[in-house]
Amino acid sequence: MVASKPLIPPRVPCEFCPLRRREKFRDFTDHQLAFVSSFKFGELAVDPGATIISEGEEHPQLYTALAGWSFRYKILEDGRRQILNYILPGDLVGLQGNLMREMQHSVEALTRVTLCIFEREKLVTLFQNHPSLAYDLTWIASREESMLDEHLLSIGRRTALERAAYLLSFLDYRAYSTGVFSEEGPAILPLTQQHVADTLGLSLVHTNKTLRKLADMGAVRWLDRGSEVLNRERLQSIAGWRPLNEEQRPFI
Repeated sequence: MVASKPLIPPRVPCEFCPLRRREKFRDFTDHQLAFVSSFKFGELAVDPGATIISEGEEHPQLYTALAGWSFRYKILEDGRRQILNYILPGDLVGLQGNLMREMQHSVEALTRVTLCIFEREKLVTLFQNHPSLAYDLTWIASREESMLDEHLLSIGRRTALERAAYLLSFLDYRAYSTGVFSEEGPAILPLTQQHVADTLGLSLVHTNKTLRKLADMGAVRWLDRGSEVLNRERLQSIAGWRPLNEEQRPFI
């Protein structure tokens, strides 16, 4: 496990949260902002490859991703890994640990990640006194369920080429819609071919051949550690997928 350390202090005050400036995120009311500021008690910086949460843990914290990429995954007894979804800024991490005794998946940092840490004990207060924020939590959980539905459809029914095109299209869209590409550097999806294989349920050899096909079609360019989408419309057409036209989304 790569070392990580809390940043308490310094921290980013909620009043100056960079997510509040991003077009796709809905801002808080003054009342909501005051509560979220008291709800947050610190930040955590995590290095690439570090485990943020381990399956089977009783996890006491709830996090919001402030910067960077990470992913949820499960591992079989023989070591085979299935990546379930990717976590970008604004996403919640560890909600299962607040509602269930044990985490049912693990979370690993894909890039350097900064997480806002929230007090588990105050989650009840949120539901009791801040129904609009409680609704936002429900929206976030429902959106996660919707994304997992699409991922399951992809693994179950799309061809290998369609699966790869969908995954890269989906992550490219999410990165743009959350402002990652516009504010956190070049528009490069930071996945290795092993990450793609573990997400799509394909062998590494099959994944390599599939990604080469997408590159030959001019849809993507594969780099040493990541990929760049060259033709968004072409990639979405291959996948048979179009992103939803979402309005501003909430975050905590």
